[in-house]
Amino acid sequence: MKMVVAIIQPVKFEAVKEALAKAEIYRMTVSDVQGYGRQKGHTETYRGHEYTVNLLHKVKVEIAVEDGDVGKTVSAIVEAARTGKEGKIGDGKLFILPLEDVVRIRTGEHGPEAL
Repeated sequence: MKMVVAIIQPVKFEAVKEALAKAEIYRMTVSDVQGYGRQKGHTETYRGHEYTVNLLHKVKVEIAVEDGDVGKTVSAIVEAARTGKEGKIGDGKLFILPLEDVVRIRTGEHGPEAL
């Protein structure tokens, strides 16, 4: 089992959700997060004053999948979250982590059956 963690632009979330549904991936946890990478924030003007926004709003999507579903999960996210054909800085990141165990609280099931 693996945990796929995607940090994406908020405007791309609906497209990612639809792409995952087409790939028959329906389980996910979604969080609003803030951060920055290469973008390092941006400058905005408010009432004539310029200020730097260091932390940018992003959406974090966490999906626990069986090993055989990792490829289609990653492909769906990358295709839906990318801006244009080649993408742009700020499109996001994907992290694929080993998932040691999962326990369904209601039944006590362990492993892939608990997903």
